[in-house]
Amino acid sequence: MKQKKWISSLSAIGLMSVLTVGCNDGESPDNDESEESDEDINENIDETNGEGGESFSMNIYHTNDLHSQTAMFPQMITTLNEAKDEHGEGLLLDAGDVFSGTLYFNEFHGQDAIEFMNMMEYDGFVPGNHEFDLGDEEEGHPELVEFFEAAEFPILAANMDFSADDGLDELTEEGISDEAEEGMIYDGKVLEHDGEQIGIFGLNTEDTANISSPADVEFNDYVDTAQNMVDQFEAEGINKVIALTHLGYDSDPSVGNDLLLAEQVEGIDVIIGGHSHTEIDPPTVVTENEDGEEMNPTVVGQAGEYGQNIGWMNVTFDANGVVVDSDGELLATEDREPDPDAQEMLEPYTEEIEELQNEEVGANVINELPNPRHGDGDEESVRANETALGNLITDAQLEAAQETDEDTIMALQNGGGIRESIEPGEATVGELIEVQPFGNRLTLLELSGEELIEAFETSVYNSPEENGGFLHISSGTRLTYDSSEDPGERVVSLEVEDNGEYESIQEDEMYTVATNHFTATGGDDLQVFANAYDDGRGTIVGSTDWEMLRDYMVDLEEVDYEVEGRIEDLDSDNEE
Repeated sequence: MKQKKWISSLSAIGLMSVLTVGCNDGESPDNDESEESDEDINENIDETNGEGGESFSMNIYHTNDLHSQTAMFPQMITTLNEAKDEHGEGLLLDAGDVFSGTLYFNEFHGQDAIEFMNMMEYDGFVPGNHEFDLGDEEEGHPELVEFFEAAEFPILAANMDFSADDGLDELTEEGISDEAEEGMIYDGKVLEHDGEQIGIFGLNTEDTANISSPADVEFNDYVDTAQNMVDQFEAEGINKVIALTHLGYDSDPSVGNDLLLAEQVEGIDVIIGGHSHTEIDPPTVVTENEDGEEMNPTVVGQAGEYGQNIGWMNVTFDANGVVVDSDGELLATEDREPDPDAQEMLEPYTEEIEELQNEEVGANVINELPNPRHGDGDEESVRANETALGNLITDAQLEAAQETDEDTIMALQNGGGIRESIEPGEATVGELIEVQPFGNRLTLLELSGEELIEAFETSVYNSPEENGGFLHISSGTRLTYDSSEDPGERVVSLEVEDNGEYESIQEDEMYTVATNHFTATGGDDLQVFANAYDDGRGTIVGSTDWEMLRDYMVDLEEVDYEVEGRIEDLDSDNEE
């Protein structure tokens, strides 16, 4: 891997702490070429901090990936106010994914969150992939439209095309605005801060088309879009540019990330990011382009997840708009007392949620149904291995599907759609919604055996590493694969039970399978499903995912599930 040099902080006493992303030997690369004398750097910085136009410093406060953790807002507001008391006023930006993840979202669809965001007085917001989770091919995105309309700040979405979505298109003003209106969508905006013009534009991951439900919304190349935006700002004489992104800090390079953006598009001074839930403390400073050549610095920040931090960044520009100094940290919100006004505003929302949270469904869970993730230190993962909870969910889907079409042979659930564990004891509505918070409808697909096998190749292509599209399977189905083989050649056998005997899926035969609507329409790169759905071989037939799970568990009364060998990796067996 080619080394990517970056600097953990840039200060007026020199360029320090040169590190290497992807360096395996633990040694820092030689940074002799990056060193400058104190005198050289100090020549670029006027101690009067802006007087005479020699330099300009600004604060940026930022959040990302809140995921409907509405209860965190009172502490976030206290943290922000304390930061402003210490550091001074500045911009406040959010890098996307306010939607999805908790009971608050299932009940209020973001209308609770926007009330608190307006209270915090954000200056800009870029939609993340989860903002499109409720997309519908016929209705579009009415909940997102309502969220935007309630916003008292502009929406920045340079690489998003809303023209085919009537509701969102009505809110869209193309191009860059220096008088951006509240609740309207722009490619970028120009705002004045302490007498200086700052350009800001928004980018969302192109992978949204695969991992959410954007319906008719399209996503353009992030690098081409960013370069175009920088060119437009520079043409207007604006030399301080912020990219507000939902790309991920160092996420899958095939769909882009913030480090690649910094390396490939010169002229971006600051990147405030989201999507990968990364805690960057202090901010990263990229000083080399993709060819390893020195370039003007780009400062990159991201604040983790779930409102656990407020990010603070301070950036100093010279007279030419080049970053010459940066500082910053993540401020933990749990260390602060809730803001009393925000806490009072939260109470009615919480009362409704607690009532729903505690409603028992009438099923007793005998043993814990975990939801393991590698990132939590677990050896196995819901996105890479069979789980007891995945088995329960798919069995619930299969039963619901067979009530509509008794010839349905199997049900499939993407691992990325299973979000929480279920603890032993009486199951509640709140628990089940948190397990499957996206409200996906049951969908039947007519597929050839060849298409089914292709789908499972996609499911295990990244094994033993995680993949949100890893498919859990219902009882009566067996998948055997070998992760030591090349991707696309890993499935050894796919079998279904018939009269007590397992028989191999035949490539030239047609089968009816059930899954959630997100997966059926090609989510998680399952293009083979998307093709079948577009070909008219997909039908929405059932209730939402958590309701099917509830009904199945109520029928069982006593829920006792375990891993039972439905999915087997031969390479894993050999290693053992």
